[in-house]
Amino acid sequence: MAKALLALQVVPGTVLRVGLPDGHVHTVVEDTGAAPDGIVLESGVVYWTTMGTPTIDPDTPGETGQDFSRRNGGVHALSLGGGPLRDVVAIGRMTTGKQLTSDGAGRLYWGDREGHRVSRVAVDGSGLTDLVVNPTEDGIMGECVGVAVDPVRKHLYWTQKGPSKGGKGRILRAGLEIPAGESAENRSDTEVLWSGLPEPIDLHIDGDWLYWTDRGAAPLGNTLNRAPLPAVGAVGQPAEVLAEGFAEAIGLAVDGEAGMAYVSDLGGHIRAVPLPDGPAAGQESHELIALPVPLTGLCLAQ
Repeated sequence: MAKALLALQVVPGTVLRVGLPDGHVHTVVEDTGAAPDGIVLESGVVYWTTMGTPTIDPDTPGETGQDFSRRNGGVHALSLGGGPLRDVVAIGRMTTGKQLTSDGAGRLYWGDREGHRVSRVAVDGSGLTDLVVNPTEDGIMGECVGVAVDPVRKHLYWTQKGPSKGGKGRILRAGLEIPAGESAENRSDTEVLWSGLPEPIDLHIDGDWLYWTDRGAAPLGNTLNRAPLPAVGAVGQPAEVLAEGFAEAIGLAVDGEAGMAYVSDLGGHIRAVPLPDGPAAGQESHELIALPVPLTGLCLAQ
């Protein structure tokens, strides 16, 4: 089967398959549950997070009037070969599921935004574990969104985006395992790699590079960025902006072999961005699809 992307449509919640390079769209999952956000494909099974149903403030329009602090998020799965939809983490066992990733060895990782944490579970639903837990009094500054796993170097990366368009976003790193004698609430190995970012969202590791989307204010926000993975104890180098002008950039998938990155946004677009040192270098970025609904998570699929 040709390469494709799996993308999440927020309302109504569906999983879409987007063909490459033609952009042909068809629906893979008709009903994901409320507000899907993170997605990954592992061994023929698609997994996704849901943020859950928000409490709506009728006097505050748009996204700012949606309160996702109720504990009604989840992690869900469906085999592309057929079979029933199942819950990996049942609704109510987490707060707000954001970006989802895998270590390639049967474990899933995600950011729980209003839960102020990064968590992990086996694909069969066992071993639910919090790896990072930030104090509730940190408020929006402690909300975790994007995640990436480096199983070779045994590192976990995550974003804490901070206030909307606030310029206080951070990208952090810690080990894949909590140091002996410590807890998810108090880890001595946590490093702040980048700070003062507009509003970093999703992450992706490809080789020695860390890629991320940012939905913050221009000129450095609503961008696709990358930087080399820092050595242990070192801070991150200034980011290289690969593309800009997105409509609230969220989802990210990187195909290093093809030299392409793909970004989805809340404006309903997916854009293909050639990497400057890959086989597609020199080509122009282009819009793959434009839909009349917001899109969130994104991953590569065959």
